[in-house]
Amino acid sequence: MIQAELVETLLDNLSEGVYFVDCERRISYWNKAAEALTGRTAAEVLGFRCADNILVHTDDKGTSLCLNGCPLTATMADGRPHESSAFMLHRDGHRVPVNIKVMPMRDESGVIIGAIETFTDNSQNFQLQEQVAELEKLSLIDELTRAGNRRYANITLETKFNEFNRYDWPFGVIMFDIDNFKSVNDVYGHDTGDDVLKMIARTIMANIRSPQSLFFRWGGEEFVIVGTNVDGIQLYEIAERMRNLVAGSMLTRQDREICVTVSAGVTVARPGDDPDTIMRRADDLMYASKKAGKNRCTGD
Repeated sequence: MIQAELVETLLDNLSEGVYFVDCERRISYWNKAAEALTGRTAAEVLGFRCADNILVHTDDKGTSLCLNGCPLTATMADGRPHESSAFMLHRDGHRVPVNIKVMPMRDESGVIIGAIETFTDNSQNFQLQEQVAELEKLSLIDELTRAGNRRYANITLETKFNEFNRYDWPFGVIMFDIDNFKSVNDVYGHDTGDDVLKMIARTIMANIRSPQSLFFRWGGEEFVIVGTNVDGIQLYEIAERMRNLVAGSMLTRQDREICVTVSAGVTVARPGDDPDTIMRRADDLMYASKKAGKNRCTGD
């Protein structure tokens, strides 16, 4: 008993999330870091399978790894450790990039009886927190979503155009708009609508891989990414990755899952452009995505 308590104490003091599953992927242990990284307490997950709307790992295209490609299943099948990267579903609905390591658990005779997974946050959370704290002092943060606000977006665009005109440094803009957002407010209320905005902002902020890409709330249900040192193809790939991750995020309200999608317009700066022209073009392309059926990206 003392040894078991010691092991649990050690596991609870790790910075990595740790959980144990049996051969049916039913969770039997969930450490404190797992609670912090997922927003879910041990009481909420113990006894459930890891795919039961708990972590719901996906790749960056939104493909469910719980159904096809689960590292826990792989390690219990071949008895070898496995590593992978995935996007975890936080309790608040947003997607968090994680690095995963899995190893088999065996009984005294060597028979596999389950697996252990450890996972770590792969987003630049500490760096982002420092940036947000500094920007708050300058009143450049949107209070609801914690993204940069429109004032900060306009300052950034002016800076990027100065660099583009003087040094020919390429950059581009992605404009996102939430599809059918009015119906979310009408059905669930504005508080839930605010939660959806926060969910989308957290998903995108956690998954922007380049520190040269900045994210803003443009207004209402519109968001903007300004990407530096990218061409049109690279910028479109960023937009598609974010669109898929948003589509794979969800909130649970009134025992119902709320999933939303976004439509995006993608464009790069051209000679003769200014902040107004590039934003108008991004807006036009975003509405082209809406007219083409929503939940898609349109580039020029």
